[in-house]
Amino acid sequence: MASLLTLTYSAPTRSLAKGEVLVTQGEKGGDLFVLESGQLTVERNGREIAIIEAPDSVVGEMSVLLHRPYTATVRAARDSKVRVIHDAIRILERQPEVALRLATVLCQRLDATSALLADMGSDKGESVESEVSALRRLFGTLFGQQPDREPG
Repeated sequence: MASLLTLTYSAPTRSLAKGEVLVTQGEKGGDLFVLESGQLTVERNGREIAIIEAPDSVVGEMSVLLHRPYTATVRAARDSKVRVIHDAIRILERQPEVALRLATVLCQRLDATSALLADMGSDKGESVESEVSALRRLFGTLFGQQPDREPG
């Protein structure tokens, strides 16, 4: 299956300088962003919860699919470049390949998140540090990073 970067090759790009905000929590959404290069941080309620650095990672999907404002602030941790899919719901309705790829990405995140939650539930007597580490892995999974675990 083609990557989101391949499927959105004709979309405009946006360059972000280190520290520049891509989206702000609570603002009206509707656009989808695909990371081409760089590194993004995800902050919710002022707290950093994830770092996105894998090319082809997607930002803004919850806002688009749930018709809600952005649920987090995303900013460039270093100079970055993203593809911008304006009015993304319209694109998803008209381009089933893009919608299918996005659905696949979201299912992979849900599968990895479920596995992490199951792992957390089975770890008895874990230290606070390991719980914090597990939560970081969970947030990273939710925002597009692959967890450090064997496929199962």
